[in-house]
Amino acid sequence: MLHFIPRTTRRIGGALTAAILLGAVLFIPASPALAQAAPSPVSTAKAVPAKNPVAKNSVEARIKSLHDALRITAAQEPQWQAVAEVMRDNAKATGALIEERTAKAKTMTAIDDLYSYQAIAEAHAAGIKKLIPTVEALYATMSDEQKKNADVVFREKQDRVLSRHRKPQ
Repeated sequence: MLHFIPRTTRRIGGALTAAILLGAVLFIPASPALAQAAPSPVSTAKAVPAKNPVAKNSVEARIKSLHDALRITAAQEPQWQAVAEVMRDNAKATGALIEERTAKAKTMTAIDDLYSYQAIAEAHAAGIKKLIPTVEALYATMSDEQKKNADVVFREKQDRVLSRHRKPQ
């Protein structure tokens, strides 16, 4: 069915999807609502903090897990705290959109659903843009061994996320 879409366009779309999914691994709150929900058209600028304590705990667990996996040293804590704060902010922004999508899921039209998905995707993209400079600053402070480890940690997370979205062959 995709034979009319140029191969390079499909590759770019796949790369964009991979980037969004990797961003989701880093800062999207795990929520049962995410699997079944779809937010309505909203402005991401007015996103309110997520009220779901499970989502907040999930973000904190992800921050701790990543801190441990990256082997952050005491000297790197200031850079790490900047990364963690962006992860929290991103989780709040996307969490609010996901909560809204969940609340309106049963009454949304197909068009509302698309706008809702667009709002979440835009929040993911904006969050990744905010996250990159903080991770770059942290990465710059890492030893060569830590950098190699970080490369593996991020690659493995990306592989896990992408494997969930690949079609079985």
